[in-house]
Amino acid sequence: MEKSIEIILGQLLREKGLQLATAESCTGGLIADRITNIPGSSEYFRGGVVAYAYEAKVALLGVSWDTLREYGAVSEETVIEMARGARMALGSDIAVSVSGIAGPDGGLPDKPVGTTWIGLSSTDGDMAQKFVGEGDRLQIKSSSAEAALYFVVDYLKNNL
Repeated sequence: MEKSIEIILGQLLREKGLQLATAESCTGGLIADRITNIPGSSEYFRGGVVAYAYEAKVALLGVSWDTLREYGAVSEETVIEMARGARMALGSDIAVSVSGIAGPDGGLPDKPVGTTWIGLSSTDGDMAQKFVGEGDRLQIKSSSAEAALYFVVDYLKNNL
């Protein structure tokens, strides 16, 4: 039987002695839910912030109003600020963040429904990647959470 991505993530975080935090918008806490489904996850998971509204991103994660006005919530710039904010607020070594358009409405020509940005902040620096999910709202939320978990695992395997 193949190990789930959550189990692999937990093993890597334990091996490296690292703590993880999350900052979620469009996934509404799904990433944190999946991480905490694994027994013993309190050893490496500090916590998460669900910051859906602009005001929550600013107040809870320290995202700049200027960033939100210039780039929007679904942008590389915003998810990096979200991840940095979660890492600092929760005292973790690494934080992953997501912000996207789950639909069915809200898409734009340059940001169609399914567009999600995933950010990662670590003590070594910050990075982000764009992900485009397909399907209905719940499928997009689920695939975005999955993509975020894989992003962290790839980072842990290839950068540390």
